[in-house]
Amino acid sequence: MVKKKRTFISFDWALKHLLREKANHDVLEGFVSTVLGTDIKIHRLLESEGNKNDANAKSNRVDLLAEDTNGDLLLIEVQGEAEFAYFQRMLFGASKLVTEYIDSGENYEHVKRVYSINIVYFDLGQGEDCVYEGKTEFRGLTKHDLLQLSPFQKQTFKADAVSDLYPRYIILKVNDFNRWSRDSLDQWLYFLSTTDIPDDADAPGLREAREKLDRMHMGRDEGMLYDRYLMDRAILRNQMTTARGEGYLDGVNQGMTEGLEKGLAQGMEKGLAEGRAEGRAEGRAEGRAEGEHNKALELARRMKADGMSAELIAKYTGLSVEAINNL
Repeated sequence: MVKKKRTFISFDWALKHLLREKANHDVLEGFVSTVLGTDIKIHRLLESEGNKNDANAKSNRVDLLAEDTNGDLLLIEVQGEAEFAYFQRMLFGASKLVTEYIDSGENYEHVKRVYSINIVYFDLGQGEDCVYEGKTEFRGLTKHDLLQLSPFQKQTFKADAVSDLYPRYIILKVNDFNRWSRDSLDQWLYFLSTTDIPDDADAPGLREAREKLDRMHMGRDEGMLYDRYLMDRAILRNQMTTARGEGYLDGVNQGMTEGLEKGLAQGMEKGLAEGRAEGRAEGRAEGRAEGEHNKALELARRMKADGMSAELIAKYTGLSVEAINNL
């Protein structure tokens, strides 16, 4: 008898439902500690947009706000779909926390330190790395020296550098990450991308996640709710992909139309113009068919990676079960 492969709950679902429980904070602590490179202990969870019960289960954005034992604020956001102004949203989210968590009249030395950890499943900006860090530094315009804290400021603020006083941003671009290694951060990126935790996982928090995020631990009702969430998420991604594809085709069509009009204006023969237009129309039809097939394959890969059955994937993509099993 072939042993069934264990499947694990996606991190965005866990962040929304499971990791808010105190008994599961060790998973969250392991993840944050690995990302920030320092030992983090969760003191409590705070109210955030993602803490509220949202009837829109199709939401492809999840957030969690926590306070560690040092009083620092940890904002963890998962963004499932492309957002061109996401950099500005990171800034807004961190800035909002800075102003919300200081009492009126308090000295500025009590401003809380904010860590903004962003897990994105799209190609944010232009860059070849999977993990990026952003922090604030001040450099001289003439001598190019780095502005430092005074010894008194270091002692008072319990900080080593000016950048420690400002929000620190971490971006994890996990889409299509499939490299498993002994590096703890790589292991977490692999899980975030594939929802798989190999047997030799030893990154902080992942060992606990193997037990607490096991799909088989779900009850029937919770399992059905989770499957529905995966289905909604897959459908939403497909809708977004289709919309982007249609926008691209509209642009191509407009460009070809403008080119044709220009050619006609320059005296192209009517028969030659019609022949080219007919050829382009046939090419577009073939391209659309191929594009729809490729989108169905991509959707099937995502749904399969999220643990959905081949039969259910076939129902929503139109692909055969055999084709899905061969992916």
